[in-house]
Amino acid sequence: MTADTVTDVFEEHRPVLTGVAYRMLGRIADAEDVVQEAWLRWSAAPRDDVREPRAFLVRTTTRLAIDRLRQLQTRREAYVGPWLPEPLVTDFGPAVPDTAERAVLADSVSVAVLVVLESLSPLERAVFVLREAFGFPYGEIAAALDRTEAAVRQLAGRARRHVEDRKPRYDVDPAQRRDLTERFLAAAAGGDIEELLMLLAPDVRLVGDSGGKSKAPLRIIESQDKVGRFLLAVTKDQLAGLEARFAELNGGPALVVLSGGKPDCVFQIDVRDGVIQCVYIIRNPDKLANLAVE
Repeated sequence: MTADTVTDVFEEHRPVLTGVAYRMLGRIADAEDVVQEAWLRWSAAPRDDVREPRAFLVRTTTRLAIDRLRQLQTRREAYVGPWLPEPLVTDFGPAVPDTAERAVLADSVSVAVLVVLESLSPLERAVFVLREAFGFPYGEIAAALDRTEAAVRQLAGRARRHVEDRKPRYDVDPAQRRDLTERFLAAAAGGDIEELLMLLAPDVRLVGDSGGKSKAPLRIIESQDKVGRFLLAVTKDQLAGLEARFAELNGGPALVVLSGGKPDCVFQIDVRDGVIQCVYIIRNPDKLANLAVE
């Protein structure tokens, strides 16, 4: 295998490797570090020992991601305030034309699912990602994790039940989510508290992620009245003179607020029964630094 072929093979599989690493780690920089390390190991691997490049690369990336996740878990225990995944621009492109497949991929990177995945063990998370997001056969997953197929099936079942039990039930219609986001923005910018409250579910939750590095609530805010008044206050104070743009992040519409042309805040909602059920606000500058919005 020539040097060009080695590079071409890796680039062919890079999207899958990056997708696995991001779903495992929830942060783009960490995912890219893992994929770069996988490249170094791939480029140095003896060619005669690699009969199936895809299996080798997925196995290497998954094991590196598990190691990185174990390191990150200690840091996340000391994280200031709620933790949310780093926003990911999602554009699956023509390579994923099937609507059902797109829906699965979009759901697997949704904020709600990634937050639930944080409560899985590294091995459970790896099995869930490889099986549920990418449809890898149990045999391949077993080889990647150096486990028996029976053990992998057991891990998969346990992880699936855990996610199903904890994953909130939201409507996924992107048009509805964008419409409610636009109506929210108009109500908040116009100071219309009555309209804003009508858009919120009675038990709505607001989760803010600042990492203690910018202004955002350090605890989850709950209830229609508390969330509505908080949003009205911060929108009135912070949106003046700022630019807001829509983008597809983590498989759904999101509002990116720019200050001086740079992302200052990401606002995204989850919807159920025609009202906003959960609000996510990401203001940790480390998670917004590399967010490119056209």
